[in-house]
Amino acid sequence: MNNDEILNLDAVSLAALIRDKSLSPVEVTRASLQRMTLLEPELHAFCTPVPDRAMQQAREIERKIMQGDDPGPLAGVPVAIKDLIATAGIKTVSGSWIYENFIPDEDDITVERLKAAGAIILGKTNAPEFGYSGTGHNPVFPTTRNPWNTALTPGGSSAGSAAALAARICPLALGSDGGGSVRIPAAHCGLFGMKASMGRVPLYPGCRDERYPGISSWESLEHIGPMTRTVADAAMMLSVMAGPDPRDRHSIPTSDIDWLLAAKGSLKGLRIAYSADWGYAAVDPEVREIVGKAVRVFEQELGCVVEEAHPGFSDPQETFAALVAQETDLSGMRKLMESYGERMSPHLVAMLKKEWTAEIFTDANMQRKAVTNKMWRFMQRYDLLLTPTLATPPFPVDIEGPEIIEGRKVTPAEWLAFVFPINLTGQPAASIPAGFTAKGLPVGLQIVGRHLDDALVLRASAAFEKACGWQHRLPPILSR
Repeated sequence: MNNDEILNLDAVSLAALIRDKSLSPVEVTRASLQRMTLLEPELHAFCTPVPDRAMQQAREIERKIMQGDDPGPLAGVPVAIKDLIATAGIKTVSGSWIYENFIPDEDDITVERLKAAGAIILGKTNAPEFGYSGTGHNPVFPTTRNPWNTALTPGGSSAGSAAALAARICPLALGSDGGGSVRIPAAHCGLFGMKASMGRVPLYPGCRDERYPGISSWESLEHIGPMTRTVADAAMMLSVMAGPDPRDRHSIPTSDIDWLLAAKGSLKGLRIAYSADWGYAAVDPEVREIVGKAVRVFEQELGCVVEEAHPGFSDPQETFAALVAQETDLSGMRKLMESYGERMSPHLVAMLKKEWTAEIFTDANMQRKAVTNKMWRFMQRYDLLLTPTLATPPFPVDIEGPEIIEGRKVTPAEWLAFVFPINLTGQPAASIPAGFTAKGLPVGLQIVGRHLDDALVLRASAAFEKACGWQHRLPPILSR
C-alpha cells in the first residue's frame, strides 16, 4: 500500500491489518507523520507533535506483534490527543501562556487506556484557551484551519483533533466536550463525534485536579469522547475508554453495553422527534434544508416514525455561561490574570472580570434542573431526538461566531444553540455528517438519546452513515 491508501483506511481496518502482519505499525506511523509534515504549515492541527516518541512506540508495538504477544485492540493505530487532555511527559499547554511549559506527571484516564490498547500518540492538537470557545484559535499557537476551506474555522474546542482527522493524518482523535466541543468540530469538518452519557468515559486529572486553575474547570459539564471518520471506529474507541474509575466520582459502569455490537441493528419503528430550531434559535436556511433532508432518511429509508417537536425549554445560554463560571477556579484564575491578563484570550478575561453573584449561580442551577426535567419528560415520548448540530456552516477563522444568522442579529455563541443544552442534561449525543452546502462545506446532524441509551445513538448513527456514506468524501486540502 502507498501512503494515501494507508491513510484512507478506517481504524478498524488498520487494526486488523496490523494484527495479522499485513501492515507494519512503523509503516503506518511513518505515513501519518509524513502527511503531518506536508500539511501542518497550512493546517496547524498539531501544537505539540511527538514524532520521535510515536516512532519509538510503533517499533515497540511491532516487536510485540512479531513475538506473538497481544498488542491490544488498537495496536499500531495512530491517534491525536487534544491539548486540554493530560499526557505524561508531553507538554499540555491548553492554549494558554500560563501553561506554556507544563508537562503533566500523569496521563488522563482515557490516554492511559488508549496507550494500554496499543494506540500510537502522534502529538497534541490545538484548542482555544482552556476550551472556553467553540473555535480553534488561542494566544499561543497558530490558528487551526478547516481542511474543507482553510480560510474557515474547523470549529472547536477540539479544533486540531478534527482538522487532523479530516485531513487523514490519523484515523482516531480524542476530544473533550463541555459545551459541544467534540460535536462542533465534527460537524464543521465532516466527521463523527460523540459524547457518551455523563460518566460513561471517566475524566482525571482534567476537571478534577484542583492544583491547576483553568484546567480544573467544567466538572459537571465536561465529557471526553471519540472523534473518528466512521461510527465503527468510535465504537471501538469507546470499548477501550469507557468504564468506571475511582478517580472520577461521576463515573458509571458500562456492563449494559457491548460497544462493538452497539452500532449494529435496525431502527424500524423507532419514534423520533425532530427539532429544527428548538422553537427559538436562528438557523442558516441552507443548514435547515440539508438537515431536513437528512431527517427524512430516517423516515423514508430507515423505517422510523418522525415527528416535529420541541422539548419546550427557553434559551439556556445565560444558564450555561453561569455554570461554566461557577465551575471555574475564579480565585485562582483571577490571581493568574494579574500576571498573564494581557496575553489571555479577551473573552476569557471578560468572563473573569464579570461580577458573579451567588444568586446568579444558584439561579443557573435551578434553571439547569428545569431544562433537564423538560428534556427527560419530552424523551419519554421519543426514542431519539434529531437537530442540526450547529446553526451555521463553517465561518471565517479568528472570530468567535457570526453576527447575523437567518437575517437576525445574534450573540457570538448563538450558532452553538443545539449543542450546549445537551451538556446541561448529560445525555448521549453525536454529530454525524448530514450533507454539504453548495460551497462544499460540511453540515452536521445531531443525534440525541435518552440518558444512558448510548447504544441506540451509536446504532442510529451507523444506520444513517450506511444510508448516506458521507464518510468517504475527501476535503479539498487533499487534492492540491
